[in-house]
Amino acid sequence: MVKTTEFAYKRVKYALTELLRQNKWRHNQAIPSEPILASRYQVSIGTIRRAINELVAENILVREQGRGTFVVSHTPDYMLNVFFRIESSEGVRELPNSKLLSFEKIRASKVISKKLAIKPYEKIYRVKTLLSFRNQPAIVDEIYLSEKMFPNLSESFFSDRNETLYGLFQRVYGITVLNISETIEAIPGNQYISKLLKLKINLPLLCVNRVAYAYKGKPVDMRIRYIHSSKYRYFNNLGGG
Repeated sequence: MVKTTEFAYKRVKYALTELLRQNKWRHNQAIPSEPILASRYQVSIGTIRRAINELVAENILVREQGRGTFVVSHTPDYMLNVFFRIESSEGVRELPNSKLLSFEKIRASKVISKKLAIKPYEKIYRVKTLLSFRNQPAIVDEIYLSEKMFPNLSESFFSDRNETLYGLFQRVYGITVLNISETIEAIPGNQYISKLLKLKINLPLLCVNRVAYAYKGKPVDMRIRYIHSSKYRYFNNLGGG
C-alpha cells in the first residue's frame, strides 16, 4: 500500500539525507530515479518528488534536465554562485587565487570550540591564506578545522590545491558543505592584516565571521575573513541563489 501522509514524506526525506550523510551517494553521483525510490519506500512518486524538491532547494541535490538528479558537487562555478559572496566595487564576480600564509596545529579556545561543536582545547588546525584577484590582494582568511573531522590534514592540502577547498573536503573526506552562517561588521585594520592587503593601518575592513555546516547542522569549518573594503564588497541575492 502506497503511503502519502505527511509522516511518509518526512520519513523519506530523512532516509535520503541519512544515505547522503553516510556517503552512500557521493558528490556528482546520480541518485535512483523517482519510480525506483517510490517502490523502495512504498510511497507515491509525488511524495518522493516533494522530498527531492526540498533537498534541491537546500542545495543538497541538483536536477539536470534530461539526465536525472545528482548529489551537489562543489565545482568552481557552484562555489561562485552559492557560497562566494565577494565582488569588486565594479560588480565583477570571480573566484580568487589562494596563497597559503601559515598552517599550524593549536588548541581550540572556548569560543572556537563552541563554533565547531567540539570540546574546549581539542586539537584544531589554524590556516591563514591570502586571496587575490588578478594579483591584487583582497582577502585574508583565518580558517579553523577540527583535527578529528579532518585527520592527517597537511600543509600541502592547502598549498598545492588546484580546486576549491569545499571541493577538496568532498573528494578527500566525503564531507559536503550545505549552508553557512555569517555575520559582518566594519573594523579598523591592524598592522598585520593591513600590510597583507597593502593598506594603511586603521583603514576600515569588512570582517566576516563564518561557520559552514554539513548534514544535520554539523559544523565543518569556522573562518574569519578580512576584506579590502575600498575595492571589494559583500553581496547577497535575498531569496535567490
